[in-house]
Amino acid sequence: MIWGLSYNQFMEFEAVIGLEIHAQISTKSKMFCRCDNDSWGKEPNINTCPVCMGFPGQLPVINKEAVRKGTIAALALGCEIPEYCKFDRKNYFYPDSPKGFQISQFDEPLSLKGIVEFEMGDRALKVGVTRLHLEDDAGKLTHVRNGSLVDFNRAGTPLMEIVSDPDMHSGDEAEAYAREVQKIIRYVGSSEADMEKGMMRFDASVSIRLKGETNLNHRAEIKNLNSFRSLNSAINYEIQRQTDLWEAGTPLDSASTIGWNDEKGETYFMRKKEESDDYRYFPEPDLPPLYSDKKVVEDLRAEIPEMPGVKRKRYIEEFKLIEDDARILSGDIKIAKYFEKVVEDTGDPKKAVSFINTVLMRHLKEELIGINKQKVTAEMMAELIKLVNDGDISNNLAKGEVFEEMYKTGKSPKEIVKEKGLKQVSDTGAIEKVCKKVIDANPGPVEDYKNGKEKAIGFLIGMVMKEMKGQANPKMVDEVMRKML
Repeated sequence: MIWGLSYNQFMEFEAVIGLEIHAQISTKSKMFCRCDNDSWGKEPNINTCPVCMGFPGQLPVINKEAVRKGTIAALALGCEIPEYCKFDRKNYFYPDSPKGFQISQFDEPLSLKGIVEFEMGDRALKVGVTRLHLEDDAGKLTHVRNGSLVDFNRAGTPLMEIVSDPDMHSGDEAEAYAREVQKIIRYVGSSEADMEKGMMRFDASVSIRLKGETNLNHRAEIKNLNSFRSLNSAINYEIQRQTDLWEAGTPLDSASTIGWNDEKGETYFMRKKEESDDYRYFPEPDLPPLYSDKKVVEDLRAEIPEMPGVKRKRYIEEFKLIEDDARILSGDIKIAKYFEKVVEDTGDPKKAVSFINTVLMRHLKEELIGINKQKVTAEMMAELIKLVNDGDISNNLAKGEVFEEMYKTGKSPKEIVKEKGLKQVSDTGAIEKVCKKVIDANPGPVEDYKNGKEKAIGFLIGMVMKEMKGQANPKMVDEVMRKML
């Protein structure tokens, strides 16, 4: 004891975090059989067959498209593709595992040694990827009052498991890394990674050590986290729990598997952590090994689009966008393609950002839909911007009445403007007539403007626009009003 304090109270600890990200691969069929890979919203246990249910004598067949999309994802994460990989049996006995084992990859996986670079605020971070391997999923348990219900629709779904190096040190870092991985695998089309549909889940391993040390102490693995918020909260809770144990002189004495109670906001003990020996891995006898053709791998590498981080920086440099706008537009490849098409057709990135990030994105967020699920195509958005730039309609009218009608009906902006008689008035004579009427009716604001109060002219211009039902060319109204005053 020093000055009434224990030695532990002078220690500074750091967390060491690694993630396993399980993402469903976007294929039509399951990993080793012909069952439909889309079970969302379907009646329980309707999407199964003897193969994915593990019936005796039924032989699995490797899904070629799952291997292709897994390889593309691995390349996008900077991984190396070995010349050879194989599948293994991972033996465990849970109610939602119909075969009594999982077909996964152990010592010779699809890929190794990748890296993910991303930014968190003003910090540039790098997290190593130990491996990306392929496996099939288990079913789904629903716990009810008197037991548990098992739905095997998900059993056999193709998964990629992305295992990170233990390079993260906080819940915020783990969340930022997971979000970047989600962007990447969506960008290359390998996974929808929709957590609301259970297509992306996390296992987070957390341990504590003294700051400055390099050893890895006993860890707790938090299983089946299904949202970014839960991931962040569970890690931070576990960091504090383990720190308290260290300070009390009772750190973890073995690796453990724990769960996360979202309602209580705390972790709970499940079991001692299984190691590879517990799973009794051995090569899957019913599946051949896979050999990678170098030319095929390079062809797949050529399919990889510009990654979100690179695209964001390009938007800032090429289109002079602010950081937030560039981040939103580059975060989803469908939105990025939409934006780039509007810019290509209009040559006006500033207005493209203004219309997409404010008007369109507001509707998408309200309805919780993707950009390809709505009726305003990139070509239609470009046409709307051209009408503004050509002086046919005002910016406010375009973002208001015209866009709302486009979004609702799918009609072109030109068609809407013609039908509703919304074409902007640029007739000097007509504008002068209304400006004179407004000046005569508002002597007070006129006098204020003449006495140097600039805001007064805004009121007068607003009255003209109101009188002309928003169809007057605002630039011309401003010029005429100032000239007449």
